[in-house]
Amino acid sequence: MKKRDKRQGVVLVHTGEGKGKSSSAFGVVFRAAGWDMKVCVIQFIKGKWKTGEERAARKFDNIEWHTLGDGFTWDTKNPEQDIKTSREIWDLCKEKVRSEEFDLLIFDEINYCASYGWIPGQEIAAFIREEKPAWMHLILTGRDAPKEVIEVADTATEMRMIKHAYEAGISATQGIEF
Repeated sequence: MKKRDKRQGVVLVHTGEGKGKSSSAFGVVFRAAGWDMKVCVIQFIKGKWKTGEERAARKFDNIEWHTLGDGFTWDTKNPEQDIKTSREIWDLCKEKVRSEEFDLLIFDEINYCASYGWIPGQEIAAFIREEKPAWMHLILTGRDAPKEVIEVADTATEMRMIKHAYEAGISATQGIEF
């Protein structure tokens, strides 16, 4: 692995209405961990859902995983609490970046929070431009990534749904969706 002073960190954005944004980011988590990079995953929306990715991550000493948030925000009964929680999680994200402890950070589902106006895209983009160390890798996931976040990214990918099992009445499947 290249030493930090020899590495160019990249910012990736995974957005769009199709499946696979978080899954793609988690693939990078395990790839980086395999190269002995220190990784931190911070999940904004998932709440207390149990996932296979988090279970697998616990087997690695170099992956720190935070499943936070109040659950799926599109079902919210208390938007003020969701805003407060999202801001607290964003503060944790900034703290982890500033600690310079991690080589790769994943801000999973942060784009939802930006699209709801809870964390403005301009604020996220400014923080990345001004405070992310040049050697650090960062991935931001979620639908409706703001244009400011896409502009600050080195790579932005839009996932597009062609077909989804849910439309055929197949519920979320253990090992596939979670």
